[in-house]
Amino acid sequence: MFQIDSEYVISIRRELHMYPETDFDLPRTTALIKRELEKMDIPYTEQYGQGSVVGYINPDRKDFTIGIRADTDALNMDEINDIPYKSRIEGKMHACGHDAHTAMLLGAAKVLKEMESTLGCRVLLVFQPSEEGMKSGAAMMVSNGIADEIDVIIAQHVAPGQELGKIEVTYGYVNACSRHFTIEITGKSAHAAAPHTGIDALAIAMRMYNAIQLVAMREVNPKDNIVCSVNKLEAGTTHNVVAAQAVMKGTIRTFDLDVSRFLIERIEKIGKCLAEETGATITVHGPLKSACVYNNPYITELMHRSAEKVVGAENVKIGSRRYDSEDFSLFGQVIPAVIFRLGVGNKEKGIVSKVHYGDFMMDEDAMEIGAKTLVQFVLDYQNGIDLQKAEL
Repeated sequence: MFQIDSEYVISIRRELHMYPETDFDLPRTTALIKRELEKMDIPYTEQYGQGSVVGYINPDRKDFTIGIRADTDALNMDEINDIPYKSRIEGKMHACGHDAHTAMLLGAAKVLKEMESTLGCRVLLVFQPSEEGMKSGAAMMVSNGIADEIDVIIAQHVAPGQELGKIEVTYGYVNACSRHFTIEITGKSAHAAAPHTGIDALAIAMRMYNAIQLVAMREVNPKDNIVCSVNKLEAGTTHNVVAAQAVMKGTIRTFDLDVSRFLIERIEKIGKCLAEETGATITVHGPLKSACVYNNPYITELMHRSAEKVVGAENVKIGSRRYDSEDFSLFGQVIPAVIFRLGVGNKEKGIVSKVHYGDFMMDEDAMEIGAKTLVQFVLDYQNGIDLQKAEL
């Protein structure tokens, strides 16, 4: 049985954790990835776009290729944990576990490189930027041709809601599609004592907010189970001047792209009507950030079997769909794909915090399991799979 170098994986994760970077601007992160690949004598390319690195195991074998993806970016937020490897970059933190994803893929790469001469397939190590950013790193890599090189792609995500030693696999839809929207309202400033001489952008924003909630509650079928929320509002400059500017930011999550399109179109129409009524200028920008993540059922079954070999059948759970988003969906639209959830919680150690919180923590013992599951999948299906069963 192969062994994962746990100390190595933990050390890489902690180094990444101390120096988080965001979006596509990942010079230190990519330098670390390239440094480690070079140590392992693994060739790599940066041809798939800014901030991306793709390493090759068995680069000359192209009859069957398994891709393993790890996202590498962090979040724009402060860390409040008091740990030796706490973020040293103010306003940035690896609060979603992408540092662990990257470290686990490098740990898996170390094992796969040692097996390279006996492996029956090619493996692409896909280090992807900007999963969290407004622009998708997966979309960039797919548009630059990465999907043409891969037959099937796998990934994992840390799951603090699952205890250490557990793996969760979900068949079919896993994560909702995500659409971020920004509403910019330009009115006219005036003295607060003469509000009738201005156009109050803040008041208009409040009307837009209420109208958006009414659409979500009364114009969408309850069976569609959507989430539509405005999460940020900035307006005005001081206490005695009518606000001339307002900016609203929010998100739409649903498992139906038609519903997502309907909601953003209604928000645009609300903005147009309010602009005509009040004299303000209102612009709505709401591009689709990521599609729904769909785990190919056949590939999911294969991953299920591999996970059972690592943690035992009793420790593999069948999951249900979630409203958080993942731009891994964009790989799954063009390649048979599966993403599984790795249990990293540990109540006995007090590790119960959630992703995207400043106190996010994970049990690092889980990373051996994650890296091992990636390797196990490659070993199990290195000689190819029936791609007809995995047709999109």
